[in-house]
Amino acid sequence: MWSKIPWKRIGIAFSWVASLSGLIVLMSFIDSKKAAEVCKAVNVYIPGTQSFIDRDEVDNILGVNNHQLVGRQMNTINIHDLENKLKANPFIESATVYADMDGIIRVEISQRQPIMRILNRFDQDFYIDQHGLKIPLSSNFTAPVLVANGNIDELFANRVDSLHSALAKGLYKTADFIRKDTLWNAQIAQIYVNQDHEMELVPRVGSHKILLGNADSLDTKFHNLKIFYKQAIPQTGWDKYKIINIKYANQVIGIKSENFKADSAGKHINVTKQDSTNSNLTENTSQKN
Repeated sequence: MWSKIPWKRIGIAFSWVASLSGLIVLMSFIDSKKAAEVCKAVNVYIPGTQSFIDRDEVDNILGVNNHQLVGRQMNTINIHDLENKLKANPFIESATVYADMDGIIRVEISQRQPIMRILNRFDQDFYIDQHGLKIPLSSNFTAPVLVANGNIDELFANRVDSLHSALAKGLYKTADFIRKDTLWNAQIAQIYVNQDHEMELVPRVGSHKILLGNADSLDTKFHNLKIFYKQAIPQTGWDKYKIINIKYANQVIGIKSENFKADSAGKHINVTKQDSTNSNLTENTSQKN
């Protein structure tokens, strides 16, 4: 009779009951300790070199400076509410707030990363971040990013917002392309939108402007410009052209500066280069009277 009793199963069940009871006791101990624990400090971690938001501003948002956290019992502090307050700041992309057993509230913040600054035709000034969102300027920090101005109609409501116009989306696409390329990030300083709502690039080296047009076929257009820089500029110098037109995917057109020597007027330089699509790239120069 005794041999038929499933002692092994009974032992396993007893072990589970004992473990569960121990877990309940441990949780009760943790809850009682947490209830008695008070907030001793708030530690804030803001990675990166940008300083759109600093420790003082974070402390103001959380109420640290008003003694709303330190000294309070931990079980009376709403961690989720603190996170939401931080995320409401336009310069904060994400925020994580948690408390440890020692009464320390820890805060980790990720700031938004602007890639372009826009001055629209209504004199509104704002950034576009890496996700294509509009964010306001900061009184704490000026980001060293590409600047776009001119005939830009995109409005800014002084809050985080998406881009609405096709032109603004093209500006973002172009700025994102430039910043990801070491050469063009170093060479292109500004984007100007002309009266035809076409993009003109202002380089750091050379007195010319680069007529980009729109944000279509950026890989091809900048590939063509790179070829032009490598083959035509060493022969003619940086001062020969006032405009380098790359808005057509299959050619580069250089328009001569009026200050260039008259004896070269009407002279054509043909630069042929096989690109990745095996199409010919021809650079034609002309001078406006």
